[in-house]
Amino acid sequence: MSRSFILIILVLAQFACVSLWFAGNAVLADLVNTYSLKVSVGWLTSMVQLGFIGGTFVFAFFSISDRISPSKVFFFSALIAAVFNLGLWLAEKNDMILYGSRLVTGFFLAGIYPTGMKIASDYFDKDISKALGFLLGALVLGTAFPHLLRSGIIPLSWEKVVFSTSILAVL
Repeated sequence: MSRSFILIILVLAQFACVSLWFAGNAVLADLVNTYSLKVSVGWLTSMVQLGFIGGTFVFAFFSISDRISPSKVFFFSALIAAVFNLGLWLAEKNDMILYGSRLVTGFFLAGIYPTGMKIASDYFDKDISKALGFLLGALVLGTAFPHLLRSGIIPLSWEKVVFSTSILAVL
C-alpha cells in the first residue's frame, strides 16, 4: 500500500470517528424537547471530555497502543464508541444513561484520536507534519459534521444524526 493511500484512509477514518464527539451536542435540543430531559449542553460536553481525559490516561498508562496493534485499537475503539453513541436513543429512560453513554463514547475516542496520531507517526517519518496537519483537519471537520447534519443544508432528524454518525464510525 502506498503511503498516500494509507494517509487518505487514516484521515477518512479519523473524520468518521470523531464525528461521534459532538453528535450529542448537535441533537441535544431535540432530546430535551422530545423526552423532557433536564440535561445541559455544558454537562453533556463535559462528560465526553472527561471520558476522553480518562481514556487518554488509561490508554497511555497501560501503553495500549504500544502493546496492541494501533490499527486494532483504533478499530475496536471506533466500534465501541459508535455503539455507546447509540445510547442517545435510550435517553428517554434516564438522564444518567445519556451522561454515561457520552462518558464511554469520550473514553473510546481516546483510542481513536491519539492512536490515529500514533499510526501517522509510524508511517510518516519525513512528512509527519503534513500527515498530522491532515489528521487535525479531519478532527476539526469531523467534530463539526453532526452540526452540519442538523443544519438547514442537510436537515436530518436527531435520530438519523445519531445513527449516521455511529454508522460512519463503524465504516
